[in-house]
Amino acid sequence: MDMNDGADMTISAKPLRSPSDLIGAGLVAPQGRAALERVAARYGVAITPDIAQLIDPRDDADPIARQFVPDPAELLARPGERDDPIGDYAHSPVAGIVHRYPDRVLLMVTHVCAAYCRFCFRRETVGRGGAATLSPRQLDAALAYVARRLAIWEVILTGGDPLILSARRLARIVARIAAIDHVAVIRVHTRMPVAAPARVTKALVAALKAPGKATYVVLHANHPRELTAPARAACARLVDAGIPLLSQSVLLRGVNDDAATLAALMRIFVANRIKPYYLHHPDLAPGTAHLRTEIAHWQALLRALHGRHSGLCQPAYVLDIPGGHGKSPIGPAYLSVEDAQATPPRYRVADFNGAMHAYPPAADSPIPDDDASGASRLEPMAKP
Repeated sequence: MDMNDGADMTISAKPLRSPSDLIGAGLVAPQGRAALERVAARYGVAITPDIAQLIDPRDDADPIARQFVPDPAELLARPGERDDPIGDYAHSPVAGIVHRYPDRVLLMVTHVCAAYCRFCFRRETVGRGGAATLSPRQLDAALAYVARRLAIWEVILTGGDPLILSARRLARIVARIAAIDHVAVIRVHTRMPVAAPARVTKALVAALKAPGKATYVVLHANHPRELTAPARAACARLVDAGIPLLSQSVLLRGVNDDAATLAALMRIFVANRIKPYYLHHPDLAPGTAHLRTEIAHWQALLRALHGRHSGLCQPAYVLDIPGGHGKSPIGPAYLSVEDAQATPPRYRVADFNGAMHAYPPAADSPIPDDDASGASRLEPMAKP
């Protein structure tokens, strides 16, 4: 039985774009209209039918709703929050380009998404109206910037969601990037296989490929429920066409802030041929404090994944340093220096059970038995 059977909910075939739409679909109560109108006046609102079907309106803490349904808490700005939390503006030499690292650039081809996340770090520009895409002149200038800089090895299509563009337009952009000899890799950041999987057609998949260039797609998903059968099929169309998939997820309070959910998310990625890549600490975007949790909490969850789940399920936990200083890994540390002056230097290293060990081990240290090594804590083998 579908999780929403029996709920008072009517999902439109069109995206939900206003508080009235959300009330009509049964996703929010009518008495919340005034507060949500204020949020919608400030930030973009859009929930696709595929996303709306995942929301359980009977659950006040539904993890899908927390990501997409506007919340009055978004109007409460906190100290330290900023309109451009990762410093895109400071590294944008021409419209549409963000050049923060030497060998790669972002090419923001659109400011539109199929669905708008409530924690978006570009929420002050994405979904706010105005020009939806780069003008032809702006795109020319952006690609000319890339062509003049031989150090640029990778172009990352982002925005907005690049897969909101038509297959024809996307193919033209990819072909123009591919014509730049020193660009070897084209990376596409998208939520589309989750938000509107039917858009990931064979034509759209073909548009992403260019002879002689490597194309990667990075899927944004934050909860295992997002990987529905249609979403998995959309991802399979990409992988089966020879396009490797990676994942990126934002760590969010009430969405994926427990070890079981985070592990399930990583496992469903890997089972669908999507390599976990980044876990993002949420950025200091305005009105997102209710979705943030402390770094130490997430480090503890990463420790819970380590050793207990396949190495394929281990992404990098990163923080985009405010002000435009780039990403840095901030995952848990397992190594500490015991004696830097020794020859060789001596260290202490933690295993996945939390026990500490000397490295290199002392020459006379005993070989551990099963109990000491933790083997006895593993699940017993099944009988043949």
